[in-house]
Parts: sequence; structure tokens; C-alpha cells
Amino acid sequence: MSKLRELAKLIRSKNAGPFVLTIDIMFSDIEAYKRVRDAGVISEGLVSGLYHVDPKSIQITHVDPALAIKVSFPRSVPSGDLADGDVFGGQQYGPLVDLEIP
Repeated sequence: MSKLRELAKLIRSKNAGPFVLTIDIMFSDIEAYKRVRDAGVISEGLVSGLYHVDPKSIQITHVDPALAIKVSFPRSVPSGDLADGDVFGGQQYGPLVDLEIP
């Protein structure tokens, strides 16, 4: 087994507007990308559990030409809200980096 951070070239998160967070997982080679994509580990159920969001509100997109996986879901609070601890959403990728990939 490998950790996602060992297979991906870049894992980042960012706002997709004030109400949505997007996590991009990008790969430098097709073998690593297909391994992660085909393992099915990055799923609505996983993201729901890690980020405490309704699985029906999660969108996972496999972008084969870019060797990338994009995960989008509603933020728990809007960007800039007094309760927001990460205005730009740039630190939200953390729970995924040590994800075990078979």
C-alpha cells in the first residue's frame, strides 16, 4: 500500500466561490493516476466522513486528460464568516494526504 501523497504530484484545496471547497489531486504519470482512480478509495463516503458533509452534495470528477481527480463539496461555513478558520480553503486537503491506496 502507498499513501496518496506518495503517488500524487500535487494535492491542494481552494475555494470554488464562497460556499464551495474544491480539492485537486494531480498526478505526473498515468499509472499512478489510474491506480488511485481505479481503487475507488476517493469516494463520496470517504469525503463525507472526513469533512462531515452530506454524501449527496459531493461531486467527484475524474479528469483523465489532465491526470487529475477533483472533489467539490459545500463549505461548512461561508468563506470569510466569523467562524471560518481558513478563508481561502487552502489548508483543507490535509485529511487526504495519508490516505492508503491499495
